[in-house]
Amino acid sequence: MADEEKKGLIAEFKEFIDKGNAMDMAVGVVIGGAFTAIVTALTTDIINPLITLLTGGVAGEDGVAIPLTIAGFNVGSFISAVINFLIIAIVVFAMVKSFNSMKSAGAKLVKKEEEVEAEPEMNPPTCPFCLEEVKEGATRCPHCAGAFDEPAAPTPVEAEEEAAEEAAEA
Repeated sequence: MADEEKKGLIAEFKEFIDKGNAMDMAVGVVIGGAFTAIVTALTTDIINPLITLLTGGVAGEDGVAIPLTIAGFNVGSFISAVINFLIIAIVVFAMVKSFNSMKSAGAKLVKKEEEVEAEPEMNPPTCPFCLEEVKEGATRCPHCAGAFDEPAAPTPVEAEEEAAEEAAEA
């Protein structure tokens, strides 16, 4: 029972991943986290010191004047955050691209397997004399005792339709 539950859980997880929603969500979370670092660095290291410099040293939520001797622009931290974001974005892009190519390759493989396994629809063998169904390989009809020239074999549905059309034309 535990093995069946594991297989069911694994199958459900695989279905969840295959839908693509999980991959989209993961990309959003990773890129959002990396972009948050850029915004934080921009605000903390560029915008806040600029505001403090422009207001003459006023910093703080209550408007309390705090003397500022040096406006500390930390451009290096901001550039580092941008570079980290670009690296993360490239890695995530490569992962999504490889995931999509694996998914499409799997879909092509499944499609080829379906094409190979698809057999033509067959009708059961019938007696040419009484038109009753007989077993495959039979040489005589169990219903009318008619002898067949060849062992009975199933016929493709298409071949039977063509024969019916020819008989209707004659």
